[in-house]
Parts: sequence; C-alpha cells; structure tokens
Amino acid sequence: MKKTPRIPIPPSVRNYVFDRDHYQCQSCGKKQQETTLNIDHIIPLAKGGSNDISNLQTLCQACNQQKKHYLDPRFRRYFT
Repeated sequence: MKKTPRIPIPPSVRNYVFDRDHYQCQSCGKKQQETTLNIDHIIPLAKGGSNDISNLQTLCQACNQQKKHYLDPRFRRYFT
C-alpha cells in the first residue's frame, strides 16, 4: 500500500473539524477545557488514508500519541 503524502492542514479546516467534533476528543471524550486537542487522520496516511476533511478527527494529545499510525478501535463518529 502506498503512503499518502502529508500536507499542512489549513487553519480554516482545523477550525471546521474542531467545531464539527464539538471540541471533544473522538476517542476518549475529553473536552478542550480538559486537554490539548489535535487534528488526526482517521485512517492513517501510512495505511493509505487521505488528506480529505472526512478523514480528519479531533483527538486529545494523549490519544493521538497512543494511536500513532494504527487504526483506533475506540473511534466513534456521529454525523449530524
């Protein structure tokens, strides 16, 4: 499987993803007031995931570091 090249995530996209995910970690549920939030790829680039906005999620720093380049079995996404 070919790795997708990493591109910088524009601030407007970062803000959209944070807002869409209610400023809450999509893995453990911690909110912005409790932790530092990051933007992460749901399907890692190393596993062929895309840079598309639908493949981005909000994770806290701890969950993001724990996930690394693996798929997160705790992932949950609610589309509204």
